[in-house]
Amino acid sequence: MPFSFPSPPTIPARHFQPVFEGSRRFLVDGEIRTWGGHCSAVESCVMLREGSSEPRRHLLGELPQHDAETALEGLEGAVRAWDRGRGEWPTMEVRGRLEAVRRFASAMKERREACARLIMWEIGKTLKDAEKEFDRTVEYIEATLQALKELDRAGNRFSIDGGIVGMIRRAPLGVTLCLGPFNYPLNETFATLIPAIIMGNPVVMKLPRYGALCVLPLLEAFRDSFPRGVVNTVSGDGATTAGAIQKSGKVDVLAFIGSSRAADALKLGHPAPHRLRCITGLGAKNPAFVLPDADLDLAVAECLSGALSFNGQRCTALKHLFVHRSLADAFVSRLADAVSRLPLGLPWEDGARITPLPEHGKPDRLRGLVEDAVSKGARIVNAGGAEHRGTWFRPAVVAGVTSAMQLWSVEQFGPVVPVSVYDGEEELFDYVVQSPYGQQASIFGRDAARVGPLVDAMMNQLCRINLNAACQRGPDSFPFTGRKGSAEGTLSVSDALRAFSIRAMVAAKEGSEQVVSEILMKRTSRFLRTDFIF
Repeated sequence: MPFSFPSPPTIPARHFQPVFEGSRRFLVDGEIRTWGGHCSAVESCVMLREGSSEPRRHLLGELPQHDAETALEGLEGAVRAWDRGRGEWPTMEVRGRLEAVRRFASAMKERREACARLIMWEIGKTLKDAEKEFDRTVEYIEATLQALKELDRAGNRFSIDGGIVGMIRRAPLGVTLCLGPFNYPLNETFATLIPAIIMGNPVVMKLPRYGALCVLPLLEAFRDSFPRGVVNTVSGDGATTAGAIQKSGKVDVLAFIGSSRAADALKLGHPAPHRLRCITGLGAKNPAFVLPDADLDLAVAECLSGALSFNGQRCTALKHLFVHRSLADAFVSRLADAVSRLPLGLPWEDGARITPLPEHGKPDRLRGLVEDAVSKGARIVNAGGAEHRGTWFRPAVVAGVTSAMQLWSVEQFGPVVPVSVYDGEEELFDYVVQSPYGQQASIFGRDAARVGPLVDAMMNQLCRINLNAACQRGPDSFPFTGRKGSAEGTLSVSDALRAFSIRAMVAAKEGSEQVVSEILMKRTSRFLRTDFIF
């Protein structure tokens, strides 16, 4: 299938995204402002042909390139909302915070079409997947509401030990800087943003370089649902904006999903990094291990999906396939055929599996990785693999990858599928041990006597092993984390609530609880209470 560059009249009107009005808007201290300074063009990964001209990225809007002063205004909004822990939001009863987030979720649902279309046009996610991301985010918010109710009930009682009566609850940590990734600009961002907010932490949200526009239709919902300063947004160069915010020393929590290099820079920029609580989702080079007795049809289907869903632009993607020598030829042949059949298509087209890439220069970087491997003895095995033009890149299955090649260790984060052959399982274990990442792996095999010991060997190096299935994040009730350079903290619906809070308690000696009783009866404390939330 040739690379497609449509002209505006050929795009169905219901799917076309004109220049987004209001892309200069941002939220600070309860006020939606319009930025009058320097902006960067927000260009779609979809390239359009105007008449006989060369295809060009479609212009979607302009994103503010905030300076350090403006970024610090956003920070001060959150600092005022925190008010040294005495602000309206951090001291609000759980019931009130639940109701505020519920209002936000209700208002968010009304913006589904606008948000999904912006995701589709800006980062090239298919319409179906963009809508799925929006819906999953709403479901995550609703699950978080329920999880907080359960967590609050668990702390709604007194414990007695050693003559001490105590009530233990979760308390907020403080001002939070939240940075999300471009590949899931709603779901991954909100997976840290929502638990941070609902636990009482005011937030400064730094929008990603790509995928930022989908948040902007929600500014009114943020403003109208929460007290002033609870949610603030900034955009622009990370070193200028997030860097200035970190250097202030006023951030208590860093929630970041992205590269380990950027995370390290942000952490080191804080004047008191030992005081900074970090919840991060970083890189991964998740391998798949295809054992000699694997079901080939199943393994190929799962590796195809695991490696190339959303063009492989997922931290949970399968980024290196290891196939036992006895199956290698058959596996590679089937996988190459399956990849060659994947339809390239524009994001709104039914059946599209491979879509344009949003990052500038990404096709050239991927081609560079492939050429490095080929120059050292690897080969492209699928028809048309690694062909590219503009923002398009045809997936490449690269067989014969060895440790001498960049694809062995570099996280490609795109539609390139490295395949290596192995003979003994110690090779697989060595690869995982030597990797700087430790998120997940997939094992394909049917012999319990072989799979079981391999699970045991890997489990203390990784955080999730998928048996006869591709790597993935969900369901959101399951823990999502990583070892080594892949993550700090755990993100699931319930784990995230704990990550953005701390256990705090009120204690009294047994026999001297009169003041406690009076506080409860007169309801003079929001923290010390025994009422249940239903």
